[in-house]
Amino acid sequence: MSERDAKGWFFEPARPIRVEGGIHVRSRRGSIGERWWSRRFIDVLERVCDKGRLSRGRAYARSGQVMHVDIAPGLVTARVQGSRPEPYDVTIGITAYDSEQWRALTGRLAARALYRAKLLAGEMPPEIEEVFGEAGLPLFPGERGLDMACSCPDWGFPCKHLSAVLYVLAESFDDDPFLVLAWRGMAKDALLDALRAAGPAESSTVPSTGPSGHERPEGPEGPKSGPASLLDVTDPPFADRMDAFYEPAVSPARLRDRSGLPSTPPDLLLRALEPPAVKARHIPILDLLRPAYRTLAEEDGG
Repeated sequence: MSERDAKGWFFEPARPIRVEGGIHVRSRRGSIGERWWSRRFIDVLERVCDKGRLSRGRAYARSGQVMHVDIAPGLVTARVQGSRPEPYDVTIGITAYDSEQWRALTGRLAARALYRAKLLAGEMPPEIEEVFGEAGLPLFPGERGLDMACSCPDWGFPCKHLSAVLYVLAESFDDDPFLVLAWRGMAKDALLDALRAAGPAESSTVPSTGPSGHERPEGPEGPKSGPASLLDVTDPPFADRMDAFYEPAVSPARLRDRSGLPSTPPDLLLRALEPPAVKARHIPILDLLRPAYRTLAEEDGG
């Protein structure tokens, strides 16, 4: 495939030197990146890169020209074998968040029980991107969010060597989504430890009385915390309620009153069910359905 030099002239690029033991991406044709987070990263790449160099970058990634990739907070370093004997050095920088910013992010994630549970189970919930956005700290870089450099003489930017590393990086994210967070400055083990230590957010606690004014049940460590529920009732010993055993413990009027219930996310069903192995243009079908569910809920008044 022809390429352009700095003056705009077309030329036939030299064939790269074959590498023994290089990193081969699994995808042999079409797009690279299978999970929603790696596709989000690829979307950024494909918006900023020349299509010709992207094609050459994919070929490099598939033929194993990328020799080494290391991910550290804020910086990816790699070596790519081109047509010259000496491999090229590639660096890709991103803003790594500091401890205070990660403390705020961890608190937001811990406040959402479903996201916290999924992360502790090793999953990356799609809604995590919204949590980062609410904190004003984007999870994925925008079109100008990557500081990239390569030691090759190619004036094009990003060059095919950078493109190859970005594709290898995207497939690494497929295998371990926590690498996305590690690049932003938070290692997997440190994040999971922080989520376990944080527990439910303190902001979700309520007074120790239920909506009817009765005391909320207490455990061995005092009143239970968490959002109030219509079914929070005092549970006296059985011997104390034998005379009224068949009487309802909760007033039917309270069961009809739904004002105290938490709002239900419009995509709750999508979160609860096992995701089908269906994709549209390499994008998981659930990632396409979620915004549609939310739009329908907004049009229906929530």
